[in-house]
Parts: sequence; C-alpha cells; structure tokens
Amino acid sequence: MSQGSSHPIHHAYRQRQLQRQVALVVVSLLVVCSFLLDLMTGPAALTLREIVRALFLLDPASHSQQVIVWSFRLPTALMAIAVGASLGLAGGQMQTVLNNPLASPYTLGVSAAAGFGAALVLVCGVGKTGLTSTMAIPAGAFVSACACSLFLFLVCRLRNGSTETLLVGGVALHFLFSSGLALLQYMATNDALNAIVFWTFGSLQGANWQKMGILATVLSGTLIFILPHVWQLTALQLGDDYALSLGVDVDRLKLHTMLVVSILTATAVCFTGSIGFVGLVAPHLARMIVGEDQRFLILLSTAMGALLVSAAAVLCKTLVPGTIFPIGIVTAAIGAPFFVVLAVWRRSTA
Repeated sequence: MSQGSSHPIHHAYRQRQLQRQVALVVVSLLVVCSFLLDLMTGPAALTLREIVRALFLLDPASHSQQVIVWSFRLPTALMAIAVGASLGLAGGQMQTVLNNPLASPYTLGVSAAAGFGAALVLVCGVGKTGLTSTMAIPAGAFVSACACSLFLFLVCRLRNGSTETLLVGGVALHFLFSSGLALLQYMATNDALNAIVFWTFGSLQGANWQKMGILATVLSGTLIFILPHVWQLTALQLGDDYALSLGVDVDRLKLHTMLVVSILTATAVCFTGSIGFVGLVAPHLARMIVGEDQRFLILLSTAMGALLVSAAAVLCKTLVPGTIFPIGIVTAAIGAPFFVVLAVWRRSTA
C-alpha cells in the first residue's frame, strides 16, 4: 500500500526536477545566443562566421576584426553577462534572507552608495586619489558601497538585530546616499556633472579584461560560498523557527550571506554604474519557473540576470543605429513595466 501510494509522489518529484533542469539548460542556451548576438552587433556589423573566425584566430588576414572582437566586443559582452549574473544572484539571495520579494541591491542602498562614491571622486578630482582615471572612479564606488554594506552588517550585529532592521536601515541609507549624490551634482562643475550623470545611467563601455577578471573572481567566490548552504537557505523560506529546528544558525547564515552578496553587488556596480531592476526582476522570473528550491533558484537567478543584461546590451546598440544607449536606461525602461505586470499577474493567480 505504501509503495503504491508513494510511487506517484516520487514520479511527480522526478518530473518536477526534470522540468527545472530543462529550464536551467534553456536559459543558459539563451544566454549563449544573446552573447553571440552581442558580439555580432555594433557600428561594424559582423556575421556569425566572422565572429567565430576572429575568436579562434582562424583568419590572420582579418586583423581588424580580431581587434574589434578581442579588444572591444568580447570583454564588453562578457562583462554584461557577469554583471547581470552578479545582480541576479545578489537580488535572489537578498530576497531569500530578508524574506521580502521587493529586496534587491538597490533596496539596501548599496547601489546608491556606489553612485555617491563615484561622484565624490569626480567632484574632488581624480588626481587626488593617486590612481588613474579608469581605476579611481570604480575604487571610490567600491569603497563607498562596501562601507554601506559594513554599516548594515554592524547594525544587524547589535542586540535584537533582525531582517526588518536591515531592510529599514537599507532604505534609510538609500535616501541618505541619494541626497548626497544630489548635493555633489549641485556642487560639481559642468564637466564633472556630465561624468556623474553618465556614470549613474550605467554603461558597459569601460569594460576591459582586468575589470572582467576581478568581477569573475568575486562572482565565483560568492557562488562557492553560497552553494554549500543551499538546503539551509531553502529551509529558511519555511520560516526562521523551522530552520532553527533543523539546526540552522539563522542569524549567522543571514548576516554572512548579506555581507557576501553586498560585496558582490559593490564589485559589479563599481565598474558599470547603476543598472536597475535586474536584481529585482531576475529572481522573480526564476522563482516562477523553479520555485523556492535553492539548488535551482540560485543558478537560475544568476543565469536569468545574465540573460536580461546581455539582451539589454544588444538593445542598446540596435534601438537607434549608430547610437549606443546607456544600459541602465534600457534595463529600467524594460524592467519597470515588466515588474508591474509580473506583480499584478502573481496577485491575480494567488
């Protein structure tokens, strides 16, 4: 009797797992397709065959194409995927540990802090930092974002610290750094103001192999830290008390996860500026497909974020031929109405 009754349950479980695996493979393939399309589009249009020959250095005569692909398009396309993956992963984990569907890197003020740090460097003068202009602005953004994350971490270490405290503190810091950014824009010279506005729009045009290597290292380290805790994070979705009954150190898990993903967010936005809604929308899309099982939600949120930013990068170059829009404008234009539709649809089906 027990074997007969359990067989349908096991069969349904295997079917659900297969569906999740297929979804992960499909989204990964879409990321690859978007990546190749990103390499093909631009002021100098290239065919897929030309891209492949340039990538594998099969035609020594096409030196100009190799320069275009290896020096410009390849690091930019890979940076789009890495930044999207980082924001998708960070947003998904923030929503998990805070148990709040509206949590994202922007909710906690990390992105606003990065914008403030970059603007501060631009207003005070890049030369005073002792770094080159290509590294001074990201360094200022990273230090400011990490300071924001450290402050939130210390707040939650206080007695009776909770996820509500973290969320309220993050919103307060978001408005604080946003007002500081507005003040710096008011004080800035015309040249500095133009640079601040361009940076806050978000752009992938400053991508290079060095920045890509740094972000890839931090992203890999974050995944290495998070993946061994998938079952604890899944248990967390059923409530803190339930997770505690299973032996999960809830406070430590939440704080350490928030610290790691905050550093990941700081690293991502310090190179590209503000790219909105990816950390909010990507985890929701992933959750609709695979549910709360962190074994799949973590990977699919990462892949979905990569797909969104990579697709937005293609749109930036194709909306108006010969013009490259800041990617933050495109992600906000797509993400805001999409998230509203998603929220209404989820409410109607609840």
